[in-house]
Amino acid sequence: MLGVRIDSYRLETLLNEVMNSVRSRARLTVLYVNVHSMNLQHDDREYAGVLEAADVVYCDGTGVRLAARLTGNPLPARMTGADWISDLCRAAARENVSLFLLGGAPGVADDAARLLQARFPGLHIMGTAPGFGLDRGTIKRLNELRPDIVLVGMGSPTQEKWIARHRTEIDVPVLWAVGALFDFVTGRIRRGPAWMTEHGLEWVCRLAVEPQKLWRRYLIGNPRFMLRVLRDTLRRRPCTQPPG
Repeated sequence: MLGVRIDSYRLETLLNEVMNSVRSRARLTVLYVNVHSMNLQHDDREYAGVLEAADVVYCDGTGVRLAARLTGNPLPARMTGADWISDLCRAAARENVSLFLLGGAPGVADDAARLLQARFPGLHIMGTAPGFGLDRGTIKRLNELRPDIVLVGMGSPTQEKWIARHRTEIDVPVLWAVGALFDFVTGRIRRGPAWMTEHGLEWVCRLAVEPQKLWRRYLIGNPRFMLRVLRDTLRRRPCTQPPG
């Protein structure tokens, strides 16, 4: 879509690939796209290149899934971190897979780790670190602890660029970009009611909560994305010559 490869995964397939990488100690970089990130990559060639080079890029946005359906390439699911974190933690606790939470403002990842470990007995979170002011010490710490999965939540495109720049230095099987996941886990960002999230209206709730921060992303970004998809679809449509 618009030059970005989006893997047609359901959550079960994604988690299986992640766990297989952990078992084999094979490196896997997992990224996502939504309307906001699709708009960002259009204007940021470095970010676009990072998405192109990733092992997995899955759909994390109703707008992207809608556009895929309209262009005749439907995606089976939209998977946002607030939805899949429970499934990941259950699988990690069951299979003795360790996590490291990297990102958010100071204290956010710590709070998220405590809440997740209380909710999922047996879950092993080896450590946390905020997503600001990262230095060589952070990479050294990751390599000393060697967790199985590092969840990187710095927001797009910062988190994806950070992963790409340091991937070869970090001896961890899975690096997974997760956006504002830790803020959702701790309740710092609240989700809308289930009937809204299930019908693609979660962005309305987020806009209502953070209008000054998000109005441009949604009120300008969403139409901009759909217009680009429409133009691209029309451009790709074969022309037919009138009879005679």
